[in-house]
Amino acid sequence: MSIYYSRLWRLMERRGYTRKDIIWLAGISESTYRKLLADDATRLDVLERICVALKTDIGDVCSFRDYR
Repeated sequence: MSIYYSRLWRLMERRGYTRKDIIWLAGISESTYRKLLADDATRLDVLERICVALKTDIGDVCSFRDYR
């Protein structure tokens, strides 16, 4: 199963948020942001902080695909 954060990037674009905005608002590190850019798995608490910062649901920031 693979995780994708394309929904997060679209949401940020629609709301006018930059990389620095989300890093500051969610309290995540630059390296965590790079993991998100690469569609690497990240801890659930990181996704929770992003959702709280953006006042949205986890389904609005990521999606899962199973290619079996």
